[in-house]
Order: sequence, then structure tokens, then C-alpha cells
Amino acid sequence: MKANLAWDDFRLVKAIADHAGLTGASQALGVNHSTVFRRLGQIEEQLGLPLFERRKTGYVATVAGEEMTALAARMDEDVTAFDRRLAGRDVTPSGELRVTTTDTLYLNMLLPIFAMFRQMHPAIRLDVAIGNQTLNLSKRDADVAIRASDSPGETLVGRRIATLSWAIYARKDEGLTPEETADPAALLERNWVTLGDQLGYVKAARYVRDRVQPERIALKSSAVLGLTEAVEQGIGIGPLPCFIADQRPCLIRLTPPNPDFSTGVWILTHPDIRHAPRVRAFMDFCGSELAKKRGLLEGTG
Repeated sequence: MKANLAWDDFRLVKAIADHAGLTGASQALGVNHSTVFRRLGQIEEQLGLPLFERRKTGYVATVAGEEMTALAARMDEDVTAFDRRLAGRDVTPSGELRVTTTDTLYLNMLLPIFAMFRQMHPAIRLDVAIGNQTLNLSKRDADVAIRASDSPGETLVGRRIATLSWAIYARKDEGLTPEETADPAALLERNWVTLGDQLGYVKAARYVRDRVQPERIALKSSAVLGLTEAVEQGIGIGPLPCFIADQRPCLIRLTPPNPDFSTGVWILTHPDIRHAPRVRAFMDFCGSELAKKRGLLEGTG
């Protein structure tokens, strides 16, 4: 039987394989469950082959299903690459620009810079995705990433703006004696706050986990901003980014910036769109403005 398959059929099969079932596939594709079920049956009937084994644990691709999924992935990469190349041929700085960054950088550093950029380039609309997860610039999940990382991605282009420094902070009226402040071992006997397990990969979080007894950890937070507020409330001492804590008058540094905590701050894009006017305008402007904040980011001024 001749199979007249469309690109949407390949997308559907790939979505089922990626999510091991119809429910996840329907959510990813934005269609209802019954539509995915019906269309899969039609595709298998056209091919004369089963594409999935229906198991209690979910849908598992057959050999034919795996081949179709692999072909769909290659097709998706080609379509995305074509889209990137078209985006890189814009003539004027205009249109939508998708930017990904963290809530910490966005609220404490980037938002005023974005406001200035919009005044200069009102034809560029910013779509900002805020989160700690790393979006895929190769798949155009975002056009530009501003992130703190030691491994920004070998396939991306951009520049390292500064070093993001951390130190140990406390509330000013915490009642710490000069002897405690000068003795790292004494500080370990205080109550601490730290990042939660979701951010356990952050160097400062590993430091607390490795050195502070569990009973001395008074609070964990899934966000750096929440950690800063906890120190401000006097719940405990803890590691904070200098560019946030140094702007809080009620906080005081207990230690110099610890180089073991630091990461690079990068502004990055994909090579295929680096010369697009809206991308180039944004990266040039934001890179220049962030460079002016280097002392704040590095805890030196």
C-alpha cells in the first residue's frame, strides 16, 4: 500500500515516541487525545505496519516507529536550521526577539537595560523567558540567552561579560562577634540558609551541603531571590550573589567573594542568526550595558 505521509504525520509519531504515550503527545501538539489516537491508527493502516507496541508502561516504538521518529528528528532539524537562516536575513532591527535568562538577573540587573533598549529600538518586541532551565537556542526556543554558566555551549557564539561572584552574608543585626566573623569554623555553628535540592548543582549550594551540618540548615529555597529574603529576615546566614546582596543595606558580607563559588556571565546566540539586525542590536547594547556593571557583578564595586 502506498503511504502518502505528510510532515504532520512524522511530527505526531515523534511526539508519541518522545512522550511514550498519547496524552503527552496530545499536549505537546496542542490537539486532543482522540485526534492523536485516530491519526496514529490511520498512519499505521497506510503503512501496513505497527509503529508502536502498546504496553502498560506506555507506547514503545517498533523498528518502523524508530526509523520514522529518527527521520522526523532530522526533518525537524532541517526546518529549524532553515528558519534560523531566514531569521538571519532581516534587513532592519524589528520584530520579536526571544530572550532567556534567570529571574535573579532579570529583576536585579536586566530589566532597566531592557527598558533602555526598547526606547532605542521600539520596533523590536522582547519575549523574555525567565527560568533556571537552559533553553535550546539551536531549536529557536530562544534567540538570545543571558546566563551564568561555566559551560555556555560549544555551538553558541557570544561573549563572557563578567564573573558572577558570591560571598557569605548575614543580616547586619545578626549579633555576630568579630571572632566569629574571622573564624570560618565558628560560622558553621550558626543557622544557615541555602538553595534547595533543585539547585544543588550551584557551587555555593554544594559548599553549604558539604560543610554545614543538616541540623544547622534552617531553610532551603528553590530561588536565589528567596534565599536573599531569608537572610534579610534573619533566618540564617548564607551564600548570595554579590550584585544582589551588596544592594541590600541591611545585609553585610561575612567573607570576601569566594572564587570557588563564581561562574561566568554570558550573552549568547546561535551562529545562524548572529548577524540578524535585531539580534546584533540587542547583543551589542546589552553586552555594553552589562559590561558597565562588571564591578557590581564581581563584587568589587
